Order: sequence, then C-alpha cells, then structure tokens
Amino acid sequence: MKFGVSTFLTDQGIGPAALGAALEERAFDSLFIAEHSHVPASRQTPYPGGGELPEMYYRTLDPFVALTAAGVVTERLLLGTGIALIPQRDPIITAKEVASLDLVSGGRVILGVGVGWNREEMRNHGTDPATRGRLTDERLRAMRELWTAEKAEFHGEFVDFDPVFAWPKPVQRPHPPIYVGGGEGAFPRVARLGDAWLANSTSPQELGPRIERLRAMADREVPVTVYAAPDDPAQIDGYLALGVERLLFYVPTLPERETLEYLDGLVAVAARYR
Repeated sequence: MKFGVSTFLTDQGIGPAALGAALEERAFDSLFIAEHSHVPASRQTPYPGGGELPEMYYRTLDPFVALTAAGVVTERLLLGTGIALIPQRDPIITAKEVASLDLVSGGRVILGVGVGWNREEMRNHGTDPATRGRLTDERLRAMRELWTAEKAEFHGEFVDFDPVFAWPKPVQRPHPPIYVGGGEGAFPRVARLGDAWLANSTSPQELGPRIERLRAMADREVPVTVYAAPDDPAQIDGYLALGVERLLFYVPTLPERETLEYLDGLVAVAARYR
C-alpha cells in the first residue's frame, strides 16, 4: 500500500516547498492539496463538516502554484489536487496549467477533481449549482481533448471551441491520471471519465461494499485512494484487505516545526506496512 498526505496549504502554515521536501525525505509517495478560490463572506450553504467553516478554507494557496513549488524541490513525489474545483475553472486554462506542471515535474501530476459544495462560491464563477455535475463532465472531456489532440476541438452544452493548438502536452500519456472525488453520486463520473476513485474518509466496513458497487458499474478494477484516512493500524489493516491502492493521511495546517513533528508520527505508522 502507498501512503501520501492530504492537507490545506495556506499562508499561515508550512510552505509548499518545505512540505514537499519533508514528504519525500520521509518516503511518502504523494501530496494532495485542497482548493478554494475564495469563500463568500455571506454564505447560506452549510459546511459539510458541521459548525463554523474553518479559516483554512478561505486561505488556500493556488494549487498549481503550490504544487509547482513542491515539485521543484522533489524528484519522486506525486503532485495531486485534492480536489480541483472543475466547475469553477476555465477548462482551457486548467488544461494548460495541468500540462505545464506535468512537464516541469517530469510527469508527476495527479488531477483530483470534484464538483464542490459551496454554492455561493461557484455562483461567483458564473456556475449554476444545479448543473455543476454536467458542467464538470463536459469540462473534463474538453480538457482530455486539449491534452491529446494536435488540433483540439470541442462542441458541447457548456464548452464550445473550434480547432485550436494547445501546448504543452502532458508528459504522461494519454494524460495525467484523473482521480474523481466524492461519494456514490460520483460513481458514473468515475466510470466514464476517471482513472481512480478518490474516496472521502470512510471506514473500511463502509468502503468495501461501495468499492464493489463502483467496480460493477465501471466493469473494471478501479483503483481507490482514501482521502483523509485515519492513522489507526486496525483501520489501515482493513483498507489493506480491501486492496486500497493509497491512503492519504490528513495533516492539519500548522507552522513548519509542528508539521514536521506531525509527519514523523505518521512515518512511524506507515513504517509497519513498508
């Protein structure tokens, strides 16, 4: 089993370069970082975690800038978004950002994607929450066209462009892997457009039947990465028995010294399985 880290990188915690170097030194395989472009001050959408929205949600760094900084100081660390909010992103610009990062990092990008939950945030980007699922699917298909075609062309309900040249192309072929985040509502997207399922933190007992349903729908062995996985060995044993490919331990947003101490504790847990 592979072990990575998921976190919110902000202006108040450890920097992306320091974190990336620390993860590679400790033999973690990947870094997945969250994205929020902003958070409206007046918000009716409830926080999924309950209670007040943590400050880190509206202080996140741009994911591709942050991952570039981490990529420059590392050689093996996989650079993932966990997740990129595709309904809030222009697909042509995002395709170029992903391909550029894949190029400068030597092919280490994983594009974790999702539809988002903050309706006021997505409305500020001109997105109708009611159609964000269809919009996400279409933008992902358009991005794949931009990555793989010499002259890319796309005509859909939300995305429409005549033949264009769009370079660079990603190092990874046909394109960087797409990890689709979300619950069972995202399974059709995983089946049609995803290379893996980025599952929200859930127990192995709940996850097992869900994996079975996903693989039946997709008619293939879909790899699974668990986001914000617990560091409890009993739970990890359960994930291992299910054949989960990767666990992403959640690292809270802390200053550098405290973050490094926290990582050392996670290393001790992961060492049992290496």
